[in-house]
Amino acid sequence: MKQFRFFLIVVFSAGLLFNPLTAQDKAFYKKKVVWGKEKTVLTADFSKVKKPALEDFKTRVFHFDPVHQDTTGTCWAFSTISFLESDIYRMNKQKIKLSEMFVVYWEYVEKARRFVREKGDSKFGEGSESNSAIARIKQYGIVPYDVYSGLLPGQERYTHWKLFREMREYLNFIKEKGYWDEKIVLTTIKQILNKYMGEPPETFEYQGKTYTPITFRDEVCKLNPDDYVEFMSTIKHPFYTKAEFEVPDNWWHSKDYRNIPLNDFYKAIKNAIKNGYSVAIGGDVSEPGKYGEGDIAIIVPWDLPSKSINQSSREFRIYNHTTTDDHGVHIVGYTHKNGHDWFLIKDSASSSREGKYKGYYFFRDDFVKLKMLSFMVHKDAVKDLLKKFDEN
Repeated sequence: MKQFRFFLIVVFSAGLLFNPLTAQDKAFYKKKVVWGKEKTVLTADFSKVKKPALEDFKTRVFHFDPVHQDTTGTCWAFSTISFLESDIYRMNKQKIKLSEMFVVYWEYVEKARRFVREKGDSKFGEGSESNSAIARIKQYGIVPYDVYSGLLPGQERYTHWKLFREMREYLNFIKEKGYWDEKIVLTTIKQILNKYMGEPPETFEYQGKTYTPITFRDEVCKLNPDDYVEFMSTIKHPFYTKAEFEVPDNWWHSKDYRNIPLNDFYKAIKNAIKNGYSVAIGGDVSEPGKYGEGDIAIIVPWDLPSKSINQSSREFRIYNHTTTDDHGVHIVGYTHKNGHDWFLIKDSASSSREGKYKGYYFFRDDFVKLKMLSFMVHKDAVKDLLKKFDEN
């Protein structure tokens, strides 16, 4: 019995010495201040995670410095506009800082329009999706940031809580009273937007010429909104068909998402960035493995070991709502280090400013596979994948 006990001790001790698991395998709570309020969050010890440094991302696309969205729920606009800025440079070698708030302004107008037409049975929130931003650019064009910042004179930071509250209260009022006059409602919504954001220009000067938002999109940016395609990966719909991305921020119930298996989903993202195409991507970032102070987002082993991540484990989290669509970001770089793919993420959220590299995260491959729900890319980056769809 003593010999057996000694054997167990030796085996156990060897396990401690050679077990590759680290302190990140232990969950614990800690207090954290979020927007001035103290919260208790579930987290892990990330000190032993072998992560890259910013300079390790040798594969990168051009992008402007990260922009802070401040107190707005418009990550979808910041990530998509950043994505388009990178694509303009990729195609035309032009560095043009575009206006996020021009798209936000017209998105609110279109949300209000649908709210009226559906007699209040349409979501009116701050969130949206990349393909909706593209739809607004197709409908209204785009302008440079210097022409329309969405900031009032003297204002230095975005804050939309008063703006959104006033619009929501007005729409709740017209729903309660049954006032469904679209012209009057949209006029009022625009008045509220103008009060807090300023009125977008109908024409403007750029490098000595006069443009409308449409002609600027076509002649200067040379953007074709129809060149961008969106993908998702869920077993709820047949693969290689288009379907609705069933999340609240798809407020207009777009059915233009191409559904593909997880392996194709991940491979398309990785191949795109490695071949010079950036990617606008969205998913769930409310995770214990997202660690702003360390600039990283991973799947902690006590959540799910990396080897167990597959289509089914991903779907289970979609099904039970532990994976939700709550944030949009922009992939601007890639590296492979310490046995993992890592993606350089340009992020407009506040948590991306908690670490060493302000405005950036490093997403590990397991986080992308399990938690990212949809992505947008230029169609030229996924030619072979698009051939699998029968869209004739």
